[in-house]
Amino acid sequence: MRCAACCGQIPAAGDFLYTCPQCGPIGTLEVLYDYDGLAESWLRVQAGGERGLGRYASWLPIQSADSLPPLLIGDTPLTRVPRLGQALGLPRLWIKEDQRNPTGSFKDRASAAVIAAARDRSIGLITTASTGNAASSLAGLSASVGLRTVIFVPVNAPEAKVVQLLVYGAEVLLVNGTYDDAFELSLEATRQFGWFNRNTGYNPFTLEGKKTVSLEIFEQLPEVDAVFVSVGDGCIIGGIGKGFLDLYRAGLLPRLPRLYGVQAHGSSVLSKAHLRGFLEAEPGACTYADSICVGEPRVAHQALHVVKESGGKYLTVSDDEIRSAQLQLARLTGIFAEPAGATSVAGLSKALEAGWINPDEKIIAVVTGHGLKDIRGAISAVRSHAVQISRQPSQLADQLRLAGIV
Repeated sequence: MRCAACCGQIPAAGDFLYTCPQCGPIGTLEVLYDYDGLAESWLRVQAGGERGLGRYASWLPIQSADSLPPLLIGDTPLTRVPRLGQALGLPRLWIKEDQRNPTGSFKDRASAAVIAAARDRSIGLITTASTGNAASSLAGLSASVGLRTVIFVPVNAPEAKVVQLLVYGAEVLLVNGTYDDAFELSLEATRQFGWFNRNTGYNPFTLEGKKTVSLEIFEQLPEVDAVFVSVGDGCIIGGIGKGFLDLYRAGLLPRLPRLYGVQAHGSSVLSKAHLRGFLEAEPGACTYADSICVGEPRVAHQALHVVKESGGKYLTVSDDEIRSAQLQLARLTGIFAEPAGATSVAGLSKALEAGWINPDEKIIAVVTGHGLKDIRGAISAVRSHAVQISRQPSQLADQLRLAGIV
């Protein structure tokens, strides 16, 4: 491993490290590989015929594919969406449907890697802080292998996500505060009780799990011009960038696709840092897209670095633009995304108008979470309502005319 945020040093081998011993909590670590060895193993990846994350075991810091949870994680569709592409003026547009993972979110990739690390070390309890998706992911996948989970969640997290945690058997602690407050409490519990911590931006294996989406994209569509990603704390875009960088370092990818990080106006720390050249936390961050509502990004360095390295940019969209994208995505593709999952789509039109992408390019937007994760968010996006009618067949025609349906 190497300190990716501060000193760039490689810590001495030994016990599992969360962050750089020299730089402390801000010294997030990056996992390095023998890239010649990765290039050789890619032939086995393609020839193996294995499904899910297990086929990338040699590209992950785990002992073997057997350490991973038994559920099918990854292998999500890369779907061509001609109707949405036509509406946006992007005829070569694809959606990476990561809302199809077992617990309904992209976060299953990171949780799988962390669970594998815990099982490799015979650890029986994992904790995390989350606005919902990372927690439900950890709880569900841990249940599949019999690991105990203790979850710190902000008290205002969507009810559907909290219910999912409880159904999976997690021990849930509702924090009277923000995600950042929950994060700090989980770190304190880790220090006091020696629990294994899955936190995004703290456990370096989370980025390694998330990078597998880039490996899949490379297999599904080897030549991509740009990838749009919704961004909160930066771990997803950092992981996606790490995946493409690993492919590039192994000599398999001739050039990096441009990465575009899309943030909500009310939670745009990284977008502002991209423009200003310096990072400043915003503790009062607020957006209805709860999964990307983060005032103190935990993977800021990697998130900014991979976008710059790829030649991409950051941009912001309003909550109303996210709501519109959520409906447009659903009505033109049949893909139901939670607000944060639709944020990547909300950035497409703005990037096209700015001239950052061209209509003839191959573009991918990553959908990170299912719409059923946040019913309150979906309700706020839908301004029409279901029409109540009587059960009398004789009144059907009149009622449909009154409703404007016929």
